[in-house]
Formats: sequence, C-alpha cells, structure tokens
Amino acid sequence: MNRKKQIGAGLLVVAALALGGTAVARATGAFDDGDAQLTGPQADRASAAALRITHGGTVNSVERDSEDGATYEVEVTRKDGSTVDVRLDERFGLVTIEGDSESDGG
Repeated sequence: MNRKKQIGAGLLVVAALALGGTAVARATGAFDDGDAQLTGPQADRASAAALRITHGGTVNSVERDSEDGATYEVEVTRKDGSTVDVRLDERFGLVTIEGDSESDGG
C-alpha cells in the first residue's frame, strides 16, 4: 500500500472511531440535549424536593438543567393550576422557581 492510501485509511479509521465514540456518549447520557427526561433515583429525589417546595401538586417532567447554576429542573403543576419550573442544585436544594413559559403560550 502506498503512503497516500495508508494515510487515507488511517484518517477513515480515526473518523469512524470519533463518530462511534460520539454515538456511545449520546447513548449513555454523556451529552445533555436539555430535553431528555431524567428517570430513576435522581428524578425521584428531585420530584420529592420540588413537591415539598411547592407544597404539593403534580410533577410533569424532570430534566437535567444548568440555568442559574441549577442541576435539575422539575416542572410542577401546582394545586391552583399554575405551572412552574423548580430549579434545584446538586443536593436537591432550591435555586429558583420560575413560571413555565411553555405553559403560558410562549
């Protein structure tokens, strides 16, 4: 094999490995697309904390979040029907509560 073909083949292998690594990282959750629902024990703890903070209601979704220094975002529909985003830190402590713009039409 001549030198140009070896370099070309090497570049193809590197590109394939890079794409494969990206696919694995996405599948294992290493990349956060901001819309992925969080499940499991972390979601359960975030939900419980958000409901305690809002004095009840219904949890609509739990996601990873980085806004305002938060780690989790829990969307809660309060007992009065209003919907809020409860942002929590890594220890499930309150960072902020904001009105949910998606439920307000924009």
